[in-house]
Amino acid sequence: MPDTSSNATTLPPLPPLATQAEHLISLGVHELAGLPADELRAFAQAAESGDGESGNSNALLAVHPDRVPASALAPLLRRDDKPGFVVVDMPDVDDFAPDTVELPDAPLYIVTGVDRGDRMANWSPEEALPALTKEDRTPLLLTEGIHWVLQQPAALERNRCFMTIGSRLRKANGTPDARTPAIWISNGTGRDGRERRDAPKVGWCWWGNRHTWLGFASATGRVRQGLSEGPSSPVNMPVSDGR
Repeated sequence: MPDTSSNATTLPPLPPLATQAEHLISLGVHELAGLPADELRAFAQAAESGDGESGNSNALLAVHPDRVPASALAPLLRRDDKPGFVVVDMPDVDDFAPDTVELPDAPLYIVTGVDRGDRMANWSPEEALPALTKEDRTPLLLTEGIHWVLQQPAALERNRCFMTIGSRLRKANGTPDARTPAIWISNGTGRDGRERRDAPKVGWCWWGNRHTWLGFASATGRVRQGLSEGPSSPVNMPVSDGR
């Protein structure tokens, strides 16, 4: 596999979880999820005051995809004042579900140790998944990737975008669809339309193809901060490695 370690860049830290919660509220994500704003604030506060990884600078506040799917989150993305969009040939974007990962059984959870995977640029998804598994990392879901860019726009830059191969579409016979979702920046060509040049774009690539400008976003794990259990008692959810 290609050695692209020199392509890695250092991203700024994510905002505090309380700040992330306020940003989601300002975008109306809590309403899309059917959650009171105060519940989102309380969750973030409890997670920040708890022990463990949920309070670190790489922690991302995520809404379960069953509550807010990718098609609802993508238009909330902004780059140069242009809204995000889903490519026209991905009308089934919300059918790309968690695959080889387990999500906390809760409407809100924390994703820890988020990384863009620049060092895997020019790898194929087929090559990247076993490598991430070997490192005890879990690939991001598409919705988690969108949440990340919502909170940290610098995570999406030209020639350093990323795939979210934790989300896959299963065919009726159980085999995975060859498409794998990714988030990048539109060039305004083809069916995107010139007016969408530089806009955040949710699209897909083939499972076996390599792209020099796409890394593989991943995390160290997912944590559910159980409010009923007290702020100092996070519940760590195991992540399947797919073996």
